[in-house]
Amino acid sequence: MTRQSLQRTRDNATDSAFFPAFQKEMNRFLDHFRSGLPMLDDEDRTLFSEPSFPAIDVVETDEAIEISAEVPGVKEADLDVTVSGSNLILKGEKSAEHEEKDDSYRLIERRYGSFRRHIPLGFTPEDGAVEAEFTDGILKLHISKPPTVKASVQKIDIKKS
Repeated sequence: MTRQSLQRTRDNATDSAFFPAFQKEMNRFLDHFRSGLPMLDDEDRTLFSEPSFPAIDVVETDEAIEISAEVPGVKEADLDVTVSGSNLILKGEKSAEHEEKDDSYRLIERRYGSFRRHIPLGFTPEDGAVEAEFTDGILKLHISKPPTVKASVQKIDIKKS
């Protein structure tokens, strides 16, 4: 082999190792902006890459669980709230269209999609124990705990070692 053909073989080997590594780094870089989270390794990406929608706040008291879900752009008629066993299921569909016209341009934007979110409650609510209210894109749920759940809470003492 000539020196020139050896050099070309070495460059091809370097190129083949460079591009997959470069692509992996670019994907991590773009995922950083998509998720808003620190850059994660491939193994951790499945746990944190997609933010859950809708965003929720959960507050638990001795008597109930209160959940607030942000669902901007979703109409009340497009929301479906159900209880299946000890899971609360929020489903919905969002669709919006925006159009701007001027002499020199026309802009049409469409946003749509559906969501489904399961929220484990830790108990099965009794019939009629869930109250829902929807105002200005915020769904508020008040889920009363059954008497058996209220009575089953026990305090655990922690001893120093």
